[in-house]
Amino acid sequence: MAKGFISARELSAGFHDDVIRPLLGEIPYAAGLLGWGSDVLGYDTERSTDHGWGPRLQVLVDATEVERVRELIDGHLPTQYRGHDVRFGWDAQEPVNHIGVKTVGDWLTGQLGRDVGDGMTTEDWLVTPQQELLGVVAGPVYADDGRLQRVREALTWYPDEVWRWLLACQWTRIAQEEAFVQRTAEVGDDLGSRIVAARLTRDLMRLALLMARTYAPYMKWLGTAFARLGHPDGLDRDLADVLNAATSKEREEALTTAYEKVARRHNELGITEYVDPTPRPYFDRPAMVLAAGRFTEACLATVEDPWLRGLELVGSIDQFTDSTDLLSNPAAYRRLATMYRK
Repeated sequence: MAKGFISARELSAGFHDDVIRPLLGEIPYAAGLLGWGSDVLGYDTERSTDHGWGPRLQVLVDATEVERVRELIDGHLPTQYRGHDVRFGWDAQEPVNHIGVKTVGDWLTGQLGRDVGDGMTTEDWLVTPQQELLGVVAGPVYADDGRLQRVREALTWYPDEVWRWLLACQWTRIAQEEAFVQRTAEVGDDLGSRIVAARLTRDLMRLALLMARTYAPYMKWLGTAFARLGHPDGLDRDLADVLNAATSKEREEALTTAYEKVARRHNELGITEYVDPTPRPYFDRPAMVLAAGRFTEACLATVEDPWLRGLELVGSIDQFTDSTDLLSNPAAYRRLATMYRK
């Protein structure tokens, strides 16, 4: 990181304290760096500053104050702050003011597709991408009269039974493909074997995040989020070995080592009956697998909600699609709620 770089979190904090707070005076509000972007997650670097980067905030006020606060802020913004343009764009976009002013309800609707200030239904939890939930709970808050804290606390993590069901679905994804690494290699399809192994690696990373009760960001930052979990058991090194393996035998050995470590993490959670974490042959075939379906069954055994138990194990939206255009568009992903309705 180059000398002189400050993160958007630090820049926006100063901008709030020096510019926004004095303007708003006694008006009740909440403000923070919220919503989309690497800067919200704290992943921005100097590279980020070359593209649509600068002081940015969401200011949340009562409905009766929205227009007044919007005009007050827009009319008193400095041209620059700490050497950065306050009105900025990117690509062909014209420079604009990035201090959004809304009610909490309107902001939630724009972020999640619905005002969930009064709570999320189980359907809401399943159809809302984790990267969008991160946009609510991950960014720094610089002021809050209480209106934002309540929402963030409610969205911090999935309800317990939803979480267990999602774990079951993630184990299912692994169970469905774990034998294919050897089978594709057996017929001479080394590229196919590598692709399956890479998919399983990603699924194991997402499983580790689920186990750690940590929302997964969009794909660019999945590896960063996974790394920040910390892996004293060496799981990160094992997954790197999967991708770096020169032969199918080395690939399988690295995967089975990773499987056992993730299985042991599952048992350490103490949320199901103990499941043997030892890899084993895939029936009579020469493939070593975890038989991950055993963990699916263990998780499902702890889910009592009849509605969840009646669903196909397709999982949440993050588990059955990775379309960027879908996951970043609340109007689009909300339409998928119908797939959970019987």
